[in-house]
Amino acid sequence: MTDRSPGQKPLLVTVLVFPGVRLLDVTGPIEVFATANEFGGRYRVRTVSPDGADVTTSAGTGLSVDLAAPDVSYVSDVVLVPGGPEWPSLIKDDALLSAVQALDARSRLTASVCTGAFLLAAAGLLDGRRATTHWRHTDQLALRYPRVTVDPDALFVRDGRMMTSAGVSSGIDLSLALVEEHLGVDVARAVAKDMVVFMQRPGGQSQFSVRTSSPHTRQDMLRRVLDAATEDPSADHTLSAMARRAGISTRHMTRLFREELGTTPARYVEQVRMEAAKAMLEGGDDPMASVARHSGFGSPESLRRAFARNLVITPGAYRARFRTTGATSGTGPMTDSSEL
Repeated sequence: MTDRSPGQKPLLVTVLVFPGVRLLDVTGPIEVFATANEFGGRYRVRTVSPDGADVTTSAGTGLSVDLAAPDVSYVSDVVLVPGGPEWPSLIKDDALLSAVQALDARSRLTASVCTGAFLLAAAGLLDGRRATTHWRHTDQLALRYPRVTVDPDALFVRDGRMMTSAGVSSGIDLSLALVEEHLGVDVARAVAKDMVVFMQRPGGQSQFSVRTSSPHTRQDMLRRVLDAATEDPSADHTLSAMARRAGISTRHMTRLFREELGTTPARYVEQVRMEAAKAMLEGGDDPMASVARHSGFGSPESLRRAFARNLVITPGAYRARFRTTGATSGTGPMTDSSEL
């Protein structure tokens, strides 16, 4: 990648690759930095491997390598450590862990994507810090590395000069946060728009939606009710309407929600509507009356009360916050609670 801003000091990004690395963990962030250069950025990206040899990803695609990790003599602004599906064997690879430690020693900030957090933890770089990884592996990260405080829900977490991110696509979110920190929100927004991805996914946003995080229900009638709520939050989803839709009594419907989902019908519907409202506030400039109507709250006042009850914040303040990635240069996790 060439530096397109002559006269400005380039921002050096070093990406560690290895046999079996996940392709999108590598290419997603690189694409963010490359696109930033089209909008006045000055990133220069180099790929390194423990021995300097080219690698084959877990998808079977070959990646060329610029140099061996021991030959890196410059100080990186960012070292990026991706993950791979075979992380249990990767954390036992002494040469790979030595490369992680050596690159970190010459880096202003070290970040991981997905299961790359295991490599940072195995190298001792996350001890005493907060971190995250893909939701499927957060329990393992906490179990194997008890000195790491694992946030199982965040898209990415920053603690000092360490950043960790969740599943593969969250590497894009993390990289956009870095672009915002380095070059400003306008450049980050331009990159997100050019790549047709959402910029408005700060680190503290949940990895899960209401529907995907709800327990699987064994009842077809209940699944139909849940699907109807998520497909059209603005429709009538009162207890009586849902019971009629399922062909059961309101008492039976209430019992099913309690036994299958561990919540009430009203609470579930409110969470679905909150999710719809947040998506509209994050991604558009619709008036509050329109957001309230289309998300199912009906009026701006009902929307405001729901946000106060669930997030302790107004819808307007929520929209303003999500105009950026929430990137900070200080210590501590990039989570919503830090801004409330």
